[in-house]
Amino acid sequence: MNMKLATFAFAAVLLAASAALCGAEKSIKLPPPDKTGGKPLMQCLTDRKSERKFDSRPLPAQILSNLFYAADGISRPDGRKTVPTARNLQSQDVYVAMADGLYLYNPKTHSLDLVKQGDIREKCGKQAIHKIAPVVLIYVGDVSKIGKNAAEKVFYAANHAGYASQNVYLYCASAGLSTVVCGLVDKPALEKAIGLPNTKRVQLTQPVAYPAK
Repeated sequence: MNMKLATFAFAAVLLAASAALCGAEKSIKLPPPDKTGGKPLMQCLTDRKSERKFDSRPLPAQILSNLFYAADGISRPDGRKTVPTARNLQSQDVYVAMADGLYLYNPKTHSLDLVKQGDIREKCGKQAIHKIAPVVLIYVGDVSKIGKNAAEKVFYAANHAGYASQNVYLYCASAGLSTVVCGLVDKPALEKAIGLPNTKRVQLTQPVAYPAK
């Protein structure tokens, strides 16, 4: 009887572990972005603001689609994007930390590809808001693609993150979402949590959520 109970308990542990491993999808295919809706640009510029009061509700697939199209989407047949980069280097990656895992946005397939299981949102900034927002965007610059001059690498990687985060700000203003850019981040710790090589560096993070009620 004890042997049967032990076997059953071991099977239950294996089942729970298997369920945990299957918690995050390997790839989330996003629907096509809605390129026709939204508020007028001048109204978005007026409404754009930093907001730190978040609701933890998940964001639906269409909002995620529009959000990542704004941040790093391909907008032209030649592969150019919604965000400018110096000499069209396209040297930036956009990761997103969610409750079930860490994903990398793939502009070519317009999908979120799983990087690792588990919730690393608390490592995305030193404020509690990162644990509340359902998604936290992480802008990562691949400095190996930006010339040989160290100052140039820093300058352009930071600029590219600024362009992308402003696009996200404007989309959030249009869609009625809350967001804020965060530079108060333990970047080495976050880079380690993501598993980045030393040629890729975290620039900024940006939690996005519905406004708190």
